[in-house]
Amino acid sequence: MGAIPKDPTRSNRTFTIVVGVLVVLTSLPVLGIVLLSTSVVDDHLAPTGAILGVLFAAIPVVPLVYAFLWLDRYEPEPKSLLALGLGWGAFVAVAAALIVQSVGALIAGWSEPTQLAIVAPVTEEAAKGLFLLVLLVWRRHLLDGVLDGIVYAGMVGIGFAFTENILYLGGTYNGTPGMGDSTTGHLGEFTAVFVMRCLFSPFAHPLFTAFIGIGIGVAVVTRKRWLKVVAPLLGFAAGVLAHGTWNGSTLLYDGAGFLLAYVVVMVPAFVSMVIFAVWRRKSERIVLTRSLSDAAQRGLIPYTDIDWVVDLRRREQARKFAAAHGGARGVAVMREYQQAAIELGYLHWRFLRGNPPPDFAARGRAYVDRISEVRPHIAFPSGKVMSG
Repeated sequence: MGAIPKDPTRSNRTFTIVVGVLVVLTSLPVLGIVLLSTSVVDDHLAPTGAILGVLFAAIPVVPLVYAFLWLDRYEPEPKSLLALGLGWGAFVAVAAALIVQSVGALIAGWSEPTQLAIVAPVTEEAAKGLFLLVLLVWRRHLLDGVLDGIVYAGMVGIGFAFTENILYLGGTYNGTPGMGDSTTGHLGEFTAVFVMRCLFSPFAHPLFTAFIGIGIGVAVVTRKRWLKVVAPLLGFAAGVLAHGTWNGSTLLYDGAGFLLAYVVVMVPAFVSMVIFAVWRRKSERIVLTRSLSDAAQRGLIPYTDIDWVVDLRRREQARKFAAAHGGARGVAVMREYQQAAIELGYLHWRFLRGNPPPDFAARGRAYVDRISEVRPHIAFPSGKVMSG
C-alpha cells in the first residue's frame, strides 16, 4: 500500500514556528525568575524550594491534561499544538504578564489590592488568550467549535498555573517576600499552599481561560459577523471577571472571603463548566452523525462506516481489529481514515448550517480524496479484511 495521503491544510508551519520560537525565548528568563524567586535564601543558593516547587506543582498537571484530552477524543487536536499551548501558558503568558505588571506598577504606582484584583486578571487573561487569538488567525481550520476552544484554552491555563504554582510553592518554602512567612523552610505553610492551589483549586486558571476558549469557538461557527467579534470579547470579559473575583476575594474579611468565593462562586462555576463541556462532547456525536449521514447521501462516504467513526467505543473496536489484522500499519491507516471522516463531518456540518469557511471546497475535496484513497485498505470488524 502507498503512503497515507496527508491533509494539505496542515502544511502551514508559520504558527508552529512563531509560537515555538516565542516559547523558547521566554523560557530562559522565566526559568531564571523561578530560580531567583525560589532558590536564593539569605544571599545563598538553596535550590530545595525550586525542586519541591516543581515536583509538587506537577502533581495536578497530569490529571488536568488527561481530562482535556478526554474531551478532545472525537477529533484529537495535534499533540504538538497542545504542547505549544502548555508551553505558551508556562512561559510566554507568564513572561508577558510579569513584564506588563512590573512596568505598570513602576509607572502607574498601582496599589497591591488593585494589582491583585484588577491588573493581574486583565494582564494574565490577555496573555493567555493571545494564544487562542493567534490560533484563530493562523490555524483557524483546526478550530471546529466551542469544544476545541475549551481544549486549547485548558492547555494554556494548565501551563500558566504550573509555573505560577512553582513560584508560590518554592517562594513559600524559602520565605520569599510576598510568597509566605519570612522564616525559611516552613513546611506547614508550604503544605497549606499546596493543598489550596494544587488540590482544591488546580482548575482555576484553566477555568478562567476556558471562557475565552468558548468565545473563540463561537466566533468560528457563528453566521453573525458581529458575534465573531463580540463573542471573544465577552469570553475575555467573563474570564477576567471570574479571575478578578477569585483574586479579590482574598482581600475581604481578612482572607475569609476567599473561602466564601470558593464555595459560592468558584465551585459552582467549575461544575457548570464541566457539565457544559461534557454536554458539548456528547453533542459532537449527534452533530457528526447528522453531518456524515448527509455526506453519505451525497456519495462522499459509505453510510455503513458512520458508526465506526462517530461511536467512540466502536471506533476503538475498529482500531483493535485493524491492529490484529494489519499491525501498527493497520492502526495508522484506520486512524487516518477515521480522522479524515471526522474532519469532513465537522466541515460538512458548517456547510449545512450555512456557514462554510472560505476554503470549504478545497478542504472538502482534500478530505474526500483522503477517504477515497485510504478506504480500500481498511476493514471494520463486521466486514471482510482487505489486503494492502
